[in-house]
Parts: sequence; C-alpha cells; structure tokens
Amino acid sequence: MKYIFSYANTASLRAELNNRPIYEMQIGDVLIQKGNPYGHAVLVVNMATDSAGNKLFMLAQSYMPAQETQILVNRNGKSLSPWYPLKEGEIITPEWGFTSADLRHFD
Repeated sequence: MKYIFSYANTASLRAELNNRPIYEMQIGDVLIQKGNPYGHAVLVVNMATDSAGNKLFMLAQSYMPAQETQILVNRNGKSLSPWYPLKEGEIITPEWGFTSADLRHFD
C-alpha cells in the first residue's frame, strides 16, 4: 500500500483526468489540484437548479488512506450551504481553494 500511495496521488490522478469547462459540470466530476508535497481533490456528488434557474452543486471529500466521506459546507454562502453556485472563478471549500479551471472528469 505504501508503494501504491506514493505513486497514486493527486498529481497522477490529475494527469489522467480530462478538462471539463465549469458550465458543463456533471455529477462525478472532480475539482483537483496537484501539489508538492500535497494536493487535494473533491468530488461533485449532486447538482440542482434553484427557482431562479441558477445551477448549484454539492461537494464531498475524504482523505488518504480511506476515511469517512464528508459533505462540504459552503462558508461563503451560508444561505446556500451545503450547495455551491455554479460560476467561473474561485471555489472556496472549508479546507482548500480551487478555481473553475481545476474541474476534471473521468472518461
């Protein structure tokens, strides 16, 4: 396991995933940043549209080795939490900051 974890990380996963424009987000997509020594990834676990037609998404995370999965709160949009608005720019989670350019998907 130590061998696998040393090579299977956010850097290798990001390199294997494909870019997706933020407005094409789908459930199962990943916001991911590689880092040295640490990066982070969060998973899009749900999407919705509010009464005004705005798209929203929900994020979850865990850590390595495998731990409990957590739904992330939106501290910058407490009235929306745990939903995040779908828009260009920064996506700030409680423990990490992403940009819309960090969105990737599995083929």
